[in-house]
Amino acid sequence: MDLKNYIATIPDFPQAGILFRDITPLMADGEAFAYACNELIDFARQVGAEVVVGPESRGFIFGCPVSSELKIGFVPVRKPGKLPRETVSLKYDLEYGSNELHMHADSIKKGQKVLIIDDLLATGGTVDATIKLVEAMGGEVVGCAFLIELTGLKGREALKGYNVKSLMSYE
Repeated sequence: MDLKNYIATIPDFPQAGILFRDITPLMADGEAFAYACNELIDFARQVGAEVVVGPESRGFIFGCPVSSELKIGFVPVRKPGKLPRETVSLKYDLEYGSNELHMHADSIKKGQKVLIIDDLLATGGTVDATIKLVEAMGGEVVGCAFLIELTGLKGREALKGYNVKSLMSYE
């Protein structure tokens, strides 16, 4: 199945010069969504994932079906103030400022094999910060999986040494 047939390209959104890749048509098509999730499930099996970690919010959309199918846990990565118990956090720089990610402090067990799933790999900043949080808790990142990779932004370079899978790519 060519998943690109289910991605809408929106020019000049959210600002002039940006080509936004809208995944909602893929999510709205049951067959395409199931196909994408099954590809991610296969990758999770290949890398021996014991838990899936997903940054908010679209990492939840693709990570939860994978964890459910494999009967393994799902750990959300959230913005500040969204998790009710003790968290570990990491501040990181973005192209236009900075951000902060949080995970519950007890969400990853030492030595646990972690697959990080998100919808988009762009510059790699969010997933790199997620990797650092997982590893600080003693987890082993066995892979990073994405629906879309924007190759021109070179996010894969931030993930050198990690097993990276993208279901489709755009320049």
